[in-house]
Amino acid sequence: MSGTRDIIKAAKAAAPILAAATPEDKNKALEAVAARLLSEQGDILAANREDMEQAKATLGAVMADRLLLTPERIAGMSAGIRDAVALPDPVGRVRERVERPNGLIVEKVAVPLGVIAIIYESRPNVTSDAAALALKAGSAVVLRGGKEAFRSNAAIVRAIRLGLSDAGLPPELVGFVDDISRESAKELMEAEGLIDLLIPRGGAGLIRACMERAKVPCIQTGTGICHIYVDAAANQEMALDIVENAKTSRPSVCNAAEVLLVHRDIAADFLPKLRERLTDKRVQRGLVPVELRLDSRASGIIPGTPAGERDFDTEFLDYILAVAVVDGVGDAIGHIAAHSTGHSEAIVTEDADAAERFTRGVDSAAVYVNASTRFTDGGEFGLGCEMGISTQKLHARGPMGLEELTSYKYVVRGNGQTR
Repeated sequence: MSGTRDIIKAAKAAAPILAAATPEDKNKALEAVAARLLSEQGDILAANREDMEQAKATLGAVMADRLLLTPERIAGMSAGIRDAVALPDPVGRVRERVERPNGLIVEKVAVPLGVIAIIYESRPNVTSDAAALALKAGSAVVLRGGKEAFRSNAAIVRAIRLGLSDAGLPPELVGFVDDISRESAKELMEAEGLIDLLIPRGGAGLIRACMERAKVPCIQTGTGICHIYVDAAANQEMALDIVENAKTSRPSVCNAAEVLLVHRDIAADFLPKLRERLTDKRVQRGLVPVELRLDSRASGIIPGTPAGERDFDTEFLDYILAVAVVDGVGDAIGHIAAHSTGHSEAIVTEDADAAERFTRGVDSAAVYVNASTRFTDGGEFGLGCEMGISTQKLHARGPMGLEELTSYKYVVRGNGQTR
């Protein structure tokens, strides 16, 4: 077992080699990494089976699905890396160019961040996504996963490091913290001068701990209390499709809907249809029904579980949906402002004015009109696999792709000017 600080230092030492690499060198390395994920699939799946066996006593079915790897999911991880290869290299791009009256040419040029550290929980696909994006953006990366996926993550990192070696790059560019104690997380948070950006990916507790304790720059990511507001002018069949997809397609992810707001004028008509779609019909199809936690107005229309004090402030990550009846788009905006984590919100409406008011009034990283919140994803936005969803405003917001994983410097060209 290597010390966490030694792993960070090794990544720091290797980072300049990657920063100097050409786009062709980086793409060659990523292709090699993608190939190694497939060739080492047997070892990765065996490690994942051990993780699944150990976790079955503590993880529910939804969270276990986050941990599970299959040949199809590993193929998807490999494809995600190749998607990153196809993206334009962000390093060296001139973001702005200004020619001053004195003849100086001032260029803002994208540069690698240096060393990126990620603390994350039980999704082993994050290991390959994060490594691929960091490498493409020219930065070394230090990965510290959760205990549930420890063996899976270690096997994935072994494959990634083999790929880097195949391509002639230092394997230390991808560091793996094999200490899952709180002390290792603390060392990452306090590695001033060694880590240029820390990204926590996981539950509210992890993110809060990083934001409160980190001495290195830290991005707030992930927690998603996502809302859907069904307006009086909504196409109700469309709304049912969107709500079902946003809640049930993969309830364990941060872009799944957790709260539904329904306009009072259609609540008596819409809510019985919602209950039929999300509970009765799902039971008939042998699927897990959605538990509806209803405010006082909704519970006067359909049966369900009375909403508790914290239900509109909870990221359930499960087949649970908090439901409230609101007086209109302004009330919906106010409710979202009071309870949202700033991730993703949607309105379903055929009223262009209501849609415009909603998109202007809701201050979240992604705001949808007539579409599921499940699209908040780097791949779906055309950014390639993502590093995470930033719910803050500096320096990145929303899905963090290659552009958000670079910084910039000013390159100034002259011909003898003095001041």
